[in-house]
Amino acid sequence: MIDLNLSGQTVFISGGTSGINLGIAECFMDQGCNVFVVGRKQEKLDKAIEGLNSRKKGLAAGACTDVRNYDGVKAVFQACNDQFGQIDVLISGAAGNFPALANGLSPNGFKSVIDIDLLGTFHVMRAGYPHLKQPGGRVINISAPQAWLPMMAQVHVCAAKAGVDMVTKTLAMEWGPKGILVNSISPGPIDGTEGMERLAPTPELLESTRDSVPIKRLGHPHDVGKVALMLASDLGAYVSGTVIPADGGWSLSGASGNMVTLAKLGEQMGFLKETPA
Repeated sequence: MIDLNLSGQTVFISGGTSGINLGIAECFMDQGCNVFVVGRKQEKLDKAIEGLNSRKKGLAAGACTDVRNYDGVKAVFQACNDQFGQIDVLISGAAGNFPALANGLSPNGFKSVIDIDLLGTFHVMRAGYPHLKQPGGRVINISAPQAWLPMMAQVHVCAAKAGVDMVTKTLAMEWGPKGILVNSISPGPIDGTEGMERLAPTPELLESTRDSVPIKRLGHPHDVGKVALMLASDLGAYVSGTVIPADGGWSLSGASGNMVTLAKLGEQMGFLKETPA
């Protein structure tokens, strides 16, 4: 394992109790960081903290809140500061997704994803800023290929993640003079995650997705975590305002076309339907 000189740093991860974000947390724990994870459900939070502390490198703690609640977000940042001090690395990863054609998507469903992904990201950025190390703080937002690739059955996510990437680029400009670097990571299809299970809920759809990745495999949460480690370390000391794909080349050609395939198969299988306005 390469020593990235991150031992003892404080890492805050919203949405860090499962999936990609938990994999990122594991990568930072293995570097000897103190990791504070945030999720909505106490049971998942307790399980995540127990698993992270079993790695016996660094310390893990956390708290529950919904990123749509700004006061709740402020409270968990204060709890992190009280336990571990100033934050070196802030990762905003809380997100929501489900496949839905626009004519089958309720206004509330659209709003829910916007509120979790985009408004939630702003809440984490705004509430986290006073607790960030200045200079030297690193911010990483978790984006998605939908931010720049239009995909069928993903209009809500496309809109939300495009906004997240613009938040990243704008804050890289505003916070750069304070010595804070702000970037996004855009994961591709990551195996074993709730998002992948929703977007490819059958073996046929999962195989179709795998075949659409140029390197012919699905990703692992640690594949994304390793990119986060790079951005948090001295290796990323001159990188800011960027969106880095961690997708095995999926976004080069297969992502949008594959979502068309998934949407058509989803319609045939009955889990994507239009509804009357």
